[in-house]
Amino acid sequence: MLLRLCATFNKPSMSQYWSPVVHALTPYVPGEQPKLDKLVKLNTNEHPWGPSPRALEAIRAATDETLRLYPDPNCDTLKAALALHHGVAHSEVFVGNGSDEVLAHAFMALLNHPQGLWFPDISYSFYPVYCRLYGISSRKIALAPDFSIRADDYLPQGDQAAGAIIFPNPNAPTGRALPLAELERIVAGNPQAMVLIDEAYVDFGCESAVRLVAKYPNLLVAHTFSKSRSLAGLRVGYAIGQTHLIEALERVKNSFNSYPVDRLALAGAVASVQDQDYFKASCAEVIAVRETLVRDLRALGFEVLPSAANFIFTQHPKASGAVLTDGLRARAIIVRHFKLPRIDNFMRITVGTPEQCQALVAALKSMLQSDYAKLEGR
Repeated sequence: MLLRLCATFNKPSMSQYWSPVVHALTPYVPGEQPKLDKLVKLNTNEHPWGPSPRALEAIRAATDETLRLYPDPNCDTLKAALALHHGVAHSEVFVGNGSDEVLAHAFMALLNHPQGLWFPDISYSFYPVYCRLYGISSRKIALAPDFSIRADDYLPQGDQAAGAIIFPNPNAPTGRALPLAELERIVAGNPQAMVLIDEAYVDFGCESAVRLVAKYPNLLVAHTFSKSRSLAGLRVGYAIGQTHLIEALERVKNSFNSYPVDRLALAGAVASVQDQDYFKASCAEVIAVRETLVRDLRALGFEVLPSAANFIFTQHPKASGAVLTDGLRARAIIVRHFKLPRIDNFMRITVGTPEQCQALVAALKSMLQSDYAKLEGR
C-alpha cells in the first residue's frame, strides 16, 4: 500500500493541482525583453528618453528609512496631483499597479455583464485574456478595411446591444485614433452600457476623452505612466470616471491588494505629473521622430497606417513581415510581429531615438535591396 502511494506521488500529472479556470487560460504574452549587446530595442513601446529628472530625484529622496512602512493605500498625493492635472475631483481618480491592473479591476467591477463585452477584433490582446480569466462573454467587432474603429459598429442595433464596451484610443497595435466627437457618439449612444476607453498612448497625438467624464456616468478612461511618462519600470496606472465608478474599482482593489503602489512609485509619479514642461517636450520629440520615420519608410515602399501613438504599424507589399522581423533581429534590431489573421504581414515598430530609427531604416533598405525573393516568404 505504501509503495502504491509513493508511486502515485512520484508521478503526478503536472497540472492536476491547478484550479479548473487555469486549464482554459491562454496567458497574455508580453513583449520580449532580450539581453543582447548593442541592441536596438523597438518592440515594447517604451519611451526612448528617460523619465523627468524631477521624478528621478523624488525617487532617490524617497529611498530612506520610511521604506519600512507601508505606502498610502489610497495613493492620495498622486490622486491629488492627477485630479489637478486633469481638472477633475479627487474622488474621480483611481490608481493601480500599472494600467493592466487598473484594467483587470475594471473587467471585474464594471465590464462583466450578461449582454457581453464588445471590443475590436484587432486590439490589445489582454482583453480576451481577462475575459477568459473572469468568465466574461465577449464579442469582437471587426475593424474597417483600413483598420480603423467605426463608431457605428458599437451602437445598439435592434435587439443587439453591448453590456459593456472597451477599446484603446489610439488603438493598439494599429496606432489609429478616433476623434473626440466619434468617441462621444459611442459613449452617448450606449447609455445602458459601461464604456472604457484605454488611453495608454493618447499623449502622442489625439484628444483625451477625460473631458467627457463629467457629462457621461457610463465612461471610464484609463491611463498609464509607462508610455508618455517614461516610467514603465515603476508600474503606475490610473483611471478617471465619475465617483460611482471609482467606488466600484476601489471595492475590488481593496478585496485584492490594499497597497498596490509602493512608496518609490508614488514619489516618482507625483513628481512626473508636476513636471509638465518635461512631459510636453519629450512627447513632442517622439512625435517629431515618428513623422520622420514614417516618411523614411514610405520612401522605401512601406505602407504605414496613420499613427497617433509612439509606434507605427507597417507592411511592405513585396516583403513578408515575418521574414523582415527575423532579418532585423539578425542585425540586433527587434520589432514586434503578430502572427494573427489580417495583420500577419505587419510589423509594429516603436519610435526610438533618431539614431535607432536611422539604424532600422538602413537595415530595412539593405534587406530590400539585397534580394526580394528571399523576403517574399508569405
